[in-house]
Amino acid sequence: MSHELVYGLHAVQALLKGSPQNVRELMLLRGRKDQRLQKIIQQAEKNDIALRYVDRRTLDEKAEEGANHQGVIALCIGKTKVHDEKFLLGILEQLAQKGEAPFLLILDGVTDPHNLGACLRSAEAAGVHAVIAPKDKSAGLTPTARKVACGAAEVLPFITVTNLARTLQQLQQAGVWIFGAAGEATQELYQSQLTGALALVMGAEGSGLRRLTREHCDHLIKIPMAGEVSSLNVSVATGVCLFEAVRQRSS
Repeated sequence: MSHELVYGLHAVQALLKGSPQNVRELMLLRGRKDQRLQKIIQQAEKNDIALRYVDRRTLDEKAEEGANHQGVIALCIGKTKVHDEKFLLGILEQLAQKGEAPFLLILDGVTDPHNLGACLRSAEAAGVHAVIAPKDKSAGLTPTARKVACGAAEVLPFITVTNLARTLQQLQQAGVWIFGAAGEATQELYQSQLTGALALVMGAEGSGLRRLTREHCDHLIKIPMAGEVSSLNVSVATGVCLFEAVRQRSS
């Protein structure tokens, strides 16, 4: 039976709250008795999940190299649910029925799981309906990405698509405006109208948006930079753009 590991206090707590049936066992750091861990233990016991207390070395060996497990690792049955294009169309239909404007984040080739996790965390906090990424040359929902996401990966739909350009066309046909963040853009973020049906596209670390992705955007926008630094980390830029959209959409 396939399984995966989820670690970190926030990620494990969100997993126990949303999908406790998928957790086979919790590995806990022996001797740790702080309040945050006690809440996780209580959730696990409530759902009859097995607890195993181990030393730090055992947890370190289980986690990805250099990762901070924070003293808890969940052994999950099956793999994290990653959605496809059909699921995305379903989200759009549901939002249309409710009269709610889609708010989407698209990551075009973000390969660092730390950046992916941080983008998921910002997206969930901003009220994004789904995060979309191409299947190839992109980071997946690794344990590191899920831990950095602090629980967002357990509640926010993550959709991988085989052809991002085609997906952008489908979104446009559904009335969604595509805004791509690009350093060479002439239109600034704060001059853009980010209300209504919106998909924000962020490019890969270093290289930015791919040519075909850029060509399928309705608008290219940039964050104005006042200092000597020419660009921001993709997860930081994502947070800036998302919350400018939140500000406009709530005013």
